[in-house]
Amino acid sequence: MTRPTSETLRIQAHLERPGFALHVDTAFPLEGVTALFGRSGCGKTTLLRIIAGLEHPPGAEVHFGETTWQSGKTLVPLHRRRVGLVFQESTLLPHLSVRGNLLYGYKRTPEPLRRLHLAEVADLLGITELLERRADQLSGGQRQRVALGRALLISPDLLLLDEPLNALDTQTKREIMPFLARLSDETGIPTLLVTHAPDEVERLAHRVAFMHDGQLERLEPLRDALVRADSPLFRDEGAVSVLQGPLGTADDHGLCPFGPDAARYWIPAGPGGRCEGQENARLRIDARDVSIALSAPHDVSILNVIPITIEALHPAPGGHGPARALVVAQQGDGQNLMAEITRLSADRLGLRPGMHAHALIKSAALLD
Repeated sequence: MTRPTSETLRIQAHLERPGFALHVDTAFPLEGVTALFGRSGCGKTTLLRIIAGLEHPPGAEVHFGETTWQSGKTLVPLHRRRVGLVFQESTLLPHLSVRGNLLYGYKRTPEPLRRLHLAEVADLLGITELLERRADQLSGGQRQRVALGRALLISPDLLLLDEPLNALDTQTKREIMPFLARLSDETGIPTLLVTHAPDEVERLAHRVAFMHDGQLERLEPLRDALVRADSPLFRDEGAVSVLQGPLGTADDHGLCPFGPDAARYWIPAGPGGRCEGQENARLRIDARDVSIALSAPHDVSILNVIPITIEALHPAPGGHGPARALVVAQQGDGQNLMAEITRLSADRLGLRPGMHAHALIKSAALLD
């Protein structure tokens, strides 16, 4: 069900209110997950509402592929745009069961347009056992999964998620994140995700649209967003690397192989001493947990020693001044890995672009 990558969602809109102005002229690929990232009040939700048809400022242009949703006198209403909407607070119908909520939009979707069905969506979101439960008997995370299921069961052409994890506690967010991560890959529905949380971008996004003061400042693949030392994603927590690759099953030592031979990591298995094999898992590595050696060390306890090529050196983000450096390197599989070290260490090693070295990763975590 994946759409051709040449298709785009194009938006041109100007909207002014007291103390706020939105000026956007951009296009998003209709593929994977695009995160609209920025501080609260920067215009992310307003832009999402214009795309959905909940707001329609005069003169705005919204084109979904070859279909015009708004232009001149043309204004396609929300229910005809075939978008699935999920907000911060789930808006389930409390008098209906989970099954009734899930089928509410499904029954109103013309049969020829139904690409997704109850059983597969319930299985995807892990809510099969909840189908007969009343909506007011659900936990916050369960309610949000049902809201996602209801949005999916209209078989939308586009999924719009407005801070879907913002109202949930930390543990509930951890529980629902894997389900969100599977949505785009397993349904093929292009998704726009509004968020101000870097960890949600790292775990879910394929590309990032950075918004600030009502303007979209930059749209770039996640990989590019993570190798810019000035990336807004690093404003609070420092630089991180997010690697994508196959995850194998655990060996006799309880370690799971991640990535190809050219950049092989060994990651401790999860609870129960097992890890599920995945074709495209994500590994998060804090730049502060990476050291650099000019030659491969041998008598060390660190398991993950990865050959790298230095690409660039920058001042470390986060206001550390000249004392620390951010080293951007490339692994053998072409993915970037960053290390935050002291400027003194960088000078003593003579690090420079093009140099071959080894990264020693002290800690890495699978994103789930």
